[in-house]
Amino acid sequence: MVAHHDRLRRGSTAALEICAVAALYYASGKLGLLQQLVRGQVTPLWPASGISVSGLLLLGPRIWPGVTLGAFLINISLGLPSITAVLVITTSDTLASLCSYALLRRAGFRTRMNRLRDALALVFLGALTSMLISATVGCGTLHLTRALPGGFWPTWWVWWTGDAMGVLVVAPALLALRSARRPSDAPLSRWLEGSLLGAATIGIGLLQTSAAPLLFLAFPLLTWAAFRFQRAGAAPCALAVSIFAILAASHRSGPFTGHSLLANMIALQAFNGAAALTALLLAAAITERNQAQEKIEQACRRLAEMVARIAQDTGVVPTFSDNDQRGKGDQAEDGGATRPS
Repeated sequence: MVAHHDRLRRGSTAALEICAVAALYYASGKLGLLQQLVRGQVTPLWPASGISVSGLLLLGPRIWPGVTLGAFLINISLGLPSITAVLVITTSDTLASLCSYALLRRAGFRTRMNRLRDALALVFLGALTSMLISATVGCGTLHLTRALPGGFWPTWWVWWTGDAMGVLVVAPALLALRSARRPSDAPLSRWLEGSLLGAATIGIGLLQTSAAPLLFLAFPLLTWAAFRFQRAGAAPCALAVSIFAILAASHRSGPFTGHSLLANMIALQAFNGAAALTALLLAAAITERNQAQEKIEQACRRLAEMVARIAQDTGVVPTFSDNDQRGKGDQAEDGGATRPS
């Protein structure tokens, strides 16, 4: 009886998780379609791919039906010419997310993203490689059904980079939110700095959508966020500046004024990719440095405790005189060899 109740509880939990992933996928897909550079089905930022990949990483592969259901609801609402096209594109979206999950797990990816290799794996395996599946199959299906909204390669480019940007900017923000904890001992100055960072993000975002070409101002902001707050600050900032850049591109303002659609697509996705790479790689590198420094400090404390215990047991405190230190320094400079007389 107890085992039956446990199975029932686990099944209910899995069903709720699948429904939640499907709802989030559908809602984020509709939100992404509000900003379309290629009219119809293609957007420069597809947040649903970030929802699906982060859901698989956090909840496991059992929630893949939620990805499939959300993708099906999105595709069926787009008015594709046949149910076959809907099913093929839905399958490719699911396979792309599962491929991303499998490659990241194979590479030993950690959802905390506290290593540089985690950031590199997410960029090159989870985003750029895996999302080739959805872009290629999706554009090929639309081309064969004569429902492609534009040229094949421009549409393919926006589809691929849009899915990849969804993984690069949405998934890290969700993973950071999942592991976020309210700091209990943070000083008031830390809270003030975080508030200032949030206000600066909004201010620079508004400048991005203005008539002046000021997209480059986002990079000092991302550097500040990565150095001071690591992933918890860099991931949301990267997501925010990418959204503001997409708004600027859709309204053809700032650096996107007076250029062709293809030029704007290339410029936008180059900026989004550079912003995501800057935020993720720099935050991961700083986190690794802080962890290494913490390990060194722990080793020094353990060494000091050992010296204190030895001194207590023997009654002799090890000391080094200035002459000993100078002698050791001379030996280090000479490679440990004795000078000839």
